[in-house]
Formats: sequence, C-alpha cells, structure tokens
Amino acid sequence: MASDDSLLPHTLRCFLQKCFRALQEQHETWKTALAACTSLLGSLSNLAEQMQASQKVAFANTPLRDFPSLPERLRCRQQCAAEALMEELWGKLLDLQKVRDTVGVHVASIFQLYEQQEGLCQESAFQRSVLCPSLADMLEWLLDMEAFYHSICLEVKMLFLQVTYEDLPKMQTLPQAWEQVLQHSLQNMVEDVILKVSFFLEAG
Repeated sequence: MASDDSLLPHTLRCFLQKCFRALQEQHETWKTALAACTSLLGSLSNLAEQMQASQKVAFANTPLRDFPSLPERLRCRQQCAAEALMEELWGKLLDLQKVRDTVGVHVASIFQLYEQQEGLCQESAFQRSVLCPSLADMLEWLLDMEAFYHSICLEVKMLFLQVTYEDLPKMQTLPQAWEQVLQHSLQNMVEDVILKVSFFLEAG
C-alpha cells in the first residue's frame, strides 16, 4: 500500500474531507426532517380517524341537534387542521430536497475538481491505506449517496401526493406506509460511508 501522503493530491484530499464533513452535517438535517415527518403523519392519521368517526355520528339524534350547522363547522375545522398538517409535511419535504440538492452540488464539485487533476494516473485512483480509502471508492460512495437522497425524496413525494380527504381510511394507514419509507431510508449506505471515511476525516 502507498503511504497516506502519496495517495491523493493535497487539494483534492482537502476538498474530499470538506465534502464528506458537509455531507455528514447534511445527513443530520435529513434525519431531523424524517423524524418530524413521522410525528406529523401520526397526527394526520389520528385526525383522519376523528374525521371518519364524526361522519358516522347522527347529530340529529343527539342533544346537538339544536345546532344544525355544527357538523359542517366541525368538518371544516378538521379539514383545515389536516391542511395545516399537510402544509408542514410539504415543508419537511422541501428540507429533504434541500439536503438532496446540497449533496448534489458537493458531489458535482468533487468530480469537477477530479477531472482537473493533471498527472493523476488511473492506477493511483485505486490505491488505499489504513487511513485513506481509494479515490475510486470515495467517488463511488459519493454517487451512491446522491442517488440515495434522490430515491427517498421521490418516494416521500409520491406518498404525500396520495393523501386525499376523500379516502380517510387510507389516511389512517399513513404511519404504516411511512414506516416502509423509513425502512428504505435506514437500510442505506450513508451511515456506512460516514463510518468508512471517519479515519480519513480525522487524519485531515
């Protein structure tokens, strides 16, 4: 194996370390947004259950029959609450998309810098050491991370687009559908990549 000092040009090495540190911070933002979605979707599911239950109430057969406008007012209030929750969810999707886009910018900048490296032979791109993964590995990991964020953002957007007030039973199953998204998100390589480059970052 080559020594750590000879693995990468200094400029490229510094940019890679800066990039992975930035992506590590972005991933924390990503996880925070996902956690917020979990809470909001739970609230939306509970609200859908309440909306469905209120539709089954025969207000005319209760003491509330003296308030004929109550069912409509209740429906409007519940729908407004649901719309407010959905607005928050779309805001969290924007947060996820911002992470996706930021990652894309960092990855593009690394590849642009890599293409500008004159005299970097192809063989050296596959050299690795205890502290420094190979350049080829790191470039591949960056592309995988970018693809991961794109995939999950699309999955989240498709789930949110399926929400409709005309299908309250389906709204109640949102937490279960979201759990599948989370499983896809948790079974990713981002955390693994961050772990793989931890020594490389500390060495900087």
